[in-house]
Amino acid sequence: MTIEQRQPASSRPLLDAARDLVPRIAAASDEIEQTRRLPAALVAALVDAGLFRMLVPASLGGPQANLLTFGAAIETVAAADGSTAWCLGQGAGSGFIAGFMDRHGARKIFDEPSAILAWGPGQGAAVIAEDGYRLSGHWPFASGCHHATWLGASARILRVDGHPHLRPDGRPEMRRLLFPAAQAQIVDVWQVSGLRGTGSDSYSVSDLYVPSELTVDAGPSGLPLQETRHEPGPLYAFPFTLVYGVAFASVALGIARGALDAFAALAGAKTRRGAEAPVREDPIVQSAVAHAEAGVRSARAFLHEAVRDAWADAGPVDAIPMRRRVVLRLAATHAIHAAAAAVDAVYHAAGATAIFTANPFERRFRDVHAVTQQGQGHQSHFREAGQYFLGVEPELGA
Repeated sequence: MTIEQRQPASSRPLLDAARDLVPRIAAASDEIEQTRRLPAALVAALVDAGLFRMLVPASLGGPQANLLTFGAAIETVAAADGSTAWCLGQGAGSGFIAGFMDRHGARKIFDEPSAILAWGPGQGAAVIAEDGYRLSGHWPFASGCHHATWLGASARILRVDGHPHLRPDGRPEMRRLLFPAAQAQIVDVWQVSGLRGTGSDSYSVSDLYVPSELTVDAGPSGLPLQETRHEPGPLYAFPFTLVYGVAFASVALGIARGALDAFAALAGAKTRRGAEAPVREDPIVQSAVAHAEAGVRSARAFLHEAVRDAWADAGPVDAIPMRRRVVLRLAATHAIHAAAAAVDAVYHAAGATAIFTANPFERRFRDVHAVTQQGQGHQSHFREAGQYFLGVEPELGA
């Protein structure tokens, strides 16, 4: 049975909903860029479409979409605006935690259809308290924190005496803790070149009580451990890092698609100074566009193939096999860089037109290169894949 056949029927309208919102997202893109966050009305539209809940389990009333639907919806949005797609990937990707939470705690958050979760890297400290923890810390980035209703934070677990609480195997305990966004202090730090509209500001709390049911056992990275999953089925067999890999690769591919489509429209209308024919008649431009199309389409096909293969090998309880994890991580990282290369090609082919903010190139150029700077685009992932293919134990964090 294919990945498409194994998805709940309720997930199939999600891609249509994303397509329907494209004109509205594109119209809001200038405001998103200027205000450095998503407009409330657009957030409400994304919520109404169910897009922030894509990975919430069906047992909690969510669509429980498969990863192809998840990625394709993000890619569709990214063709209109990269920041909106990034926030969607972060928000829906973080909502994946619902499959790993205590059922009562998960319902406290996800029974509300407008719930949006955001979190970022960093590490705080949580002191064990009665039926919960007292959390303090500062976390540097949380994309979408301004429209999120809940925030998450990773933290070292400490005993009351301040010493680390140890697991039975002797390792320090880590947890991911969730709390209402209104309980955090948000600090404006997101002064950046690309993905400006994500509003990825820092946040902090001090001595905040978080009940145990709103926490999940986590690994050294602060992401929930695979063995904490409460939901069977292939979706929740994927590690968080690979879910984010699919999300951010899809953002990059969507940005590239938007840039390629915009250049096709420009090339038929623009004639360079001193030339007699429009840009589209230039053989060098024709070749560059063909290479860019091949790069984006090939990377997209590889990403989707890797998702399908991993999905097919995902068991109801077991984790994704290493060989599938390695190839999917490779496909996601490759897609990010192939997309950036395609945007570079049409940006340069557009000439001086590309540098004006009124035209649809410079923002996509900045946005896609912001994606390459994130962890999922790191060049070390190629080394890890190469290690595996050469029979060396890969240093893989997923």
